[in-house]
Amino acid sequence: MSSNKTQDVHLDESADQFINYLVVEKGLAKNTIASYSADLGLYLDFLKANGIADIADSDTGIVLKHLIALRNAGLGSRSRARHLVTIRGFYRFLVQEKMVATNPAQLVDLPKAGRKLPDVLKLKDVIRLLDTPDPSKPLGLRDAAMLELLYAAGLRVSEVITVGVIDVNLEACFVRVVGKGSKERVVPFGQEARTKLDVYLASGRPLLLKGRLSPYLFVTRSGRSMTRQGFWKLLKRYARKADISRNITPHTLRHSFASHLLERGADLRSVQVMLGHVDISTTQIYTHVAQERLKACHTQYHPRG
Repeated sequence: MSSNKTQDVHLDESADQFINYLVVEKGLAKNTIASYSADLGLYLDFLKANGIADIADSDTGIVLKHLIALRNAGLGSRSRARHLVTIRGFYRFLVQEKMVATNPAQLVDLPKAGRKLPDVLKLKDVIRLLDTPDPSKPLGLRDAAMLELLYAAGLRVSEVITVGVIDVNLEACFVRVVGKGSKERVVPFGQEARTKLDVYLASGRPLLLKGRLSPYLFVTRSGRSMTRQGFWKLLKRYARKADISRNITPHTLRHSFASHLLERGADLRSVQVMLGHVDISTTQIYTHVAQERLKACHTQYHPRG
């Protein structure tokens, strides 16, 4: 990878930026952050021990050597798989931030040790969350429409904060978004989202803009687009008001969108298209959630459960 350097990045500096990204933008739980930090610390120590001081000088070979060293130290396949997930995520972030050109961990694979099921809210919790914003205030109208669209269309936070007014068709009830890899997709939404968007566009957005112009659908008091950090904090605040004690992130609503559709009979291919997943195997994880709900339902209600 050294021949594809984009810039020199010190190991500790790159790691600090990655952990900060996980805390501020991804909103991961403290225990998860601690796990990522520990795994990443071991990897950086291994790089330094092998004379690598610049992250751009690492390659697929060094990632493999590190995983072999972990295996020789007695770590099981599950622990090594978790380490690989951390390292892949680290490089994915560095590529995204243009600190390195390629992800050397992407080519490395390990025997599957089971996948963590996505965190999904029950429908009643989603409804309570979506009903929390105050519709008597411009910001409340914005937040109600924004949260409703996020869940109604299964959007990523980066997609919902950058969606433009021109991208929403209220008459046909669909939104056009640009997702990962600059791939464009069109996603339908329902009447609840249409109603809240209609009210926000008519009453909330003009009061926030105060005569200013903005291409963005969702704007702040200053007339600018919302940041990912700002949206994450907003969601946390509404979750507390809705008495949702569990740790939720914008992605929780996306997970819930997919799982709720599958639970109610949607086909996997349609959900894949709406989520913007390139590989259907990425979407298949949600079928496990639906299956777990079916098992729980059977156990609870079947006379021989």
